[in-house]
Amino acid sequence: MKKMTEQFLKDAFAGESMAHMKYIIYSEIAEKKGYKNLARMFKAIAYAEQVHATNHARILGIFTDDLPANIQSCIEGEHYEVTEMYPVFKNSAQLQNENLAVQSFHYALEAEKIHEKMYRDSKTVVEKEQDIEIEDIYICPVCGYTHVGIPPDECPICKAKKEIFKKF
Repeated sequence: MKKMTEQFLKDAFAGESMAHMKYIIYSEIAEKKGYKNLARMFKAIAYAEQVHATNHARILGIFTDDLPANIQSCIEGEHYEVTEMYPVFKNSAQLQNENLAVQSFHYALEAEKIHEKMYRDSKTVVEKEQDIEIEDIYICPVCGYTHVGIPPDECPICKAKKEIFKKF
């Protein structure tokens, strides 16, 4: 593939991915405000953006049908976020006294540590061509803390109560 086309596909993938997430967030806001049809429209268009991103990613070879390879990609991404990206982002925000950004980066950093471990643990099982055995997964909607099994009474990262955790 020619470099320019490859870069265009990468840029389009990033743009479509960001649009997808923005529209999901907008849908949640509309839903909370009682705008059910607007929320549904945002969700539908978010799905279309996901289709676009998936098409671009497929051409770029970002994912395959090889589950261990996909999990390895997740491990590498989470590891980068834990060891390089979020520590640097957090330190820079601290130097600039951007406290909300510091908090957001801290939340993500702590949750990503858990995600990396979950991916590492699941890869060893999937490499044996078995599905993982996993209890209910709970996510804190404030900071993204991820817990497998019965959640603690409060989030260890942000102190949110377990009653607001989302179950998967």
